[in-house]
Amino acid sequence: MKVIAFHNIKGGVGKTAAAVNVAYLAARDGVPTLLWDLDAQGAASWYLGDTPDLTGEKAARLVKGKTPIGKMINATAYPKLDLIPAHPSFRNLDLRLEQEGQKQALRDWLAPLSEDYALIVLDCPPSLSRLAEQVLQTSDAVFVPTIPSWLSINSWDQLVAFAEDKKVKTGKLHPFLSMVDRRKRIHQTLLDKSKGGLKRRMRAFIPYASDVERMGEQRCPVSITRPRSPAALAYELLWKEIRKLIKR
Repeated sequence: MKVIAFHNIKGGVGKTAAAVNVAYLAARDGVPTLLWDLDAQGAASWYLGDTPDLTGEKAARLVKGKTPIGKMINATAYPKLDLIPAHPSFRNLDLRLEQEGQKQALRDWLAPLSEDYALIVLDCPPSLSRLAEQVLQTSDAVFVPTIPSWLSINSWDQLVAFAEDKKVKTGKLHPFLSMVDRRKRIHQTLLDKSKGGLKRRMRAFIPYASDVERMGEQRCPVSITRPRSPAALAYELLWKEIRKLIKR
């Protein structure tokens, strides 16, 4: 079983859209996949048509070992793709991890799932936190959507510094450009790898596209609604690159 994460310390960079589309494409290609929506806002759950459960304290029960992770899994409308939907209590997950002092909780929670899934996709809240630390430690690869701007590149540098501080191998961090608008000069400049300033940047990039924005309305991956659109093709390329990378 491989564990990958989509993470950035900034919000609004296309992280969740990438996580959902990659998870769908993996499942479509026959890979038993579980997407865990760790962000209490629940955007990934919404994109996949799940209705949030607003009751209970699932994060507290999970951390204390009172709720097996398997009970949190929902089926989606897509074969081989399951979901752990977001829950409002996930906003307290960092606090719970601090209180319980569990240094490898995320890894321990995911371990039993290897019997059912070949790929776990984590959609992470934007933060530098105890949860972020465990995500970096547990994942085989972390994919970091980065808007082509110097402020976003600075956020990438902060994430790398955080990983180094936590003794996480930075080689597992892989940035890719997101929300690229070729009409903007700075975007054109940063598409040039020699000027981009992002180590290990992936070849695939995601364009700024209304089809991605409409995922919130249509509540399904772009590859279903507009399979030949530039955005859908970009996610296809991203998934192919990810698949090759995690097979090494």
